[in-house]
Formats: sequence, C-alpha cells, structure tokens
Amino acid sequence: MTGQKGSNGGMADVEPGFGRLDIDEAAGDRKRRKIWLVLGTAAAIALLAGAIWFIHHQLYGKYQQTTDDAYLQADSVTVSARISGYVSEMLVHENQEVKAGQALLRIEAPDYPSQATQGEAQINLASANAANAEAMIGEQQASIEQARAMLAAARIKARSAATEVARYAPLAASGAEPAEKLASLRTQAAQAAQDASAQQAAVEGAMRRIASLQAQVAQAKAQGQSARAQLAAAQRNVRDMVIRASVAGRVGDLTARLGQFVQPGLRLMSVVPVDHLYLEANFKETQLGLMRQGQPAEFEVDALPGVTLRGHVASLAPGTGSQFSLLPPQNATGNFTKIVQRVPVRIAIDADTALKKLLLPGMSVSVSVDTRSARDEIQRLKDRQQTRQDAGR
Repeated sequence: MTGQKGSNGGMADVEPGFGRLDIDEAAGDRKRRKIWLVLGTAAAIALLAGAIWFIHHQLYGKYQQTTDDAYLQADSVTVSARISGYVSEMLVHENQEVKAGQALLRIEAPDYPSQATQGEAQINLASANAANAEAMIGEQQASIEQARAMLAAARIKARSAATEVARYAPLAASGAEPAEKLASLRTQAAQAAQDASAQQAAVEGAMRRIASLQAQVAQAKAQGQSARAQLAAAQRNVRDMVIRASVAGRVGDLTARLGQFVQPGLRLMSVVPVDHLYLEANFKETQLGLMRQGQPAEFEVDALPGVTLRGHVASLAPGTGSQFSLLPPQNATGNFTKIVQRVPVRIAIDADTALKKLLLPGMSVSVSVDTRSARDEIQRLKDRQQTRQDAGR
C-alpha cells in the first residue's frame, strides 16, 4: 500500500513538474516576443529617424553652410589732429559713447586766431584798394570824354584853318590879298594842328592811365582772393582746434593726454560705431558654390550662449584671404601641398538696437548660411552642361 501510494504520490509529483515547464516556456516566449517587439520598434524608430534625417538633409541640411571662423567687426574711425599744438582740454573719456559732431578735445594754438584776424584785415585792404582804383577809373573815364570832346574841337579848328589857308593862298599869290594875312592863317593852322595832336596825346594818355588802373583793380582783387583763401585756411585751423567725432559710437584706444603736444596725423583715439556692426565670416572655398548675396543667415555669439540672431549675406570678398596678404603665396616652384582656402564673407546683422548694444567688435561667432535659394541655379548649370555634352557626342 505504501509503495502504491508512493507510486501514486510519485505520479502526483511528476504532473505538477510538467506544468511548471510549460509555464516557464510560455513566460520565455512572452519575454522573447517583448524583446523582438522592442527591437523591432527600435529598428522602426531608427529607420524613421534615418529617413527623417535623410529627407531633412536633402531638403535643408546640405544647403546649410556653417563656420565658427567668424568674428564681429566694425569700421572704426581713427581720430587724429589736423594742426600742431598742445592738448588744452579733454572732453571725453575712455569707452564713452559720443554722437557725430560731438567735441572730443581742444588744442591750444594761439597763432591761428591771429592769422584769421590778419586775413580779415588783408581782405579789407584789398577791397579798399580795388574800390579806390575803380573810383579813379570812373574819374579817368570822365577825363577821357572831356579830352575826346576837346580833340574833336581841335580837329575841327585845324580843318577850318587849313581850309582858310588853301583859300587865301591863290589870292595872296595873285596880290589880291596881303601875304601877311596868309602867313597869319598858316600860323593859326599850324597851331590848330598842334593843339589837335596835343589833345590826341591827352586822350591816349588817359586811356593808358585807365589800363593801369584796371590792372590795379585786377591786382587788388587777386590780393583779395588770396587773402580770402588765407582767411579760410586760418578759420579752418581755428575750427580744427576743436576735434570732433565724425561718426557716432564709443571712444576706444584713447592715447591723448592733457598737455600733450600733437602733430597732424597723430593718432589720438578711435571711435567705434558699435551700432553698425557686421560679421566677417571666413568660409571654405568649397562652401561658396551656392552662396549668394542676400541669403539668410543665423549666428550665435559665444558671449550670448543660446541666443540666436539673424542676418543676411551682404557681400563676398573678391578673393581669398591669402590674396590680400602682404606677401601673397607663390606656388610656381617647389613642392605643392593643396590647402583649402577661405574667403571672407560679410554678413549684415538684422537685429534691434537693444540687442546690438550687447555685441562688441572682435567677439567670436558661429554662423550658418541657408543657400537653398541658389540650388535651382546650379541645377540649371548642370543641365546645360549635360546638354552640351550630349550634343557633342
């Protein structure tokens, strides 16, 4: 009985064991299905992500040209003196914002105001001389008119005397008239001719006097013009005693000091127009095939992480950076190693004034230019080239 029970008990023990194996196998199948489901889902997600990336790259990504070789720039204006003198007053300090036309410093040069006064006096003197000569010309014109009238009268008298001599000469020869009267008439005729010659000489002398006076007027006017030019130069020098900002911006690199002797052309400071910044981005030559003026750009400044600013391509340099170096490279001899060149591209900043005030020249920038607008142009070039190749076969 015991063995049978044991046998029965053994059989009873075996049946539950087979049940646990089935359960484990079922659990393993479910686990494997989950794993395959996860793997399949991951593969599908990876394929979908790859497809999205590929589509994005084909439609957008491959047209984005980026570089971190870019910096903010501004066309700084060097402030220098035009005259020699001592700095008598400093009107600005380092890093100060200034407006266009604002006074920056004063130079003491006492000679220039006196030169301006002297120039004014010379102008007045030249004007007086010219006016005096013109007045004398007017008087001389009246004398000429009077001399011409007297000349005309003398000529009439001389002709009348000559006529009387001609009329009395035959009569005196025939004895009808006394010879003394003919001699008297001849004397009167000679005197009348002499008077006419004297009046002619007087007219000619008056004309020469007018020519001389006209030359004096011209000389006085020339002296006046010279004096006005000297006055203008002196007044310009007086204005240059106050140096003013030619553009609005911020003062930088201030080297001028109170009491310093300055000369024309000496650098005193710089004015940086911080409101007119732009980007100077150096793109590889392989990135410029689709880059055109006016294309949109985005950039980030290292000083403002996470802030994206916008701009557009303003212009492309007419050559690589190496072409404008002091000693351009010459590869005509020796071994040659090809190096990808970089071309400066200027990018205008499309940002409001408040944001621009946070930017400074020289800051590092990472920039990206969207060149999709030129893809059709390149495709048309390729199509035309292919058409020519097909036609040549």
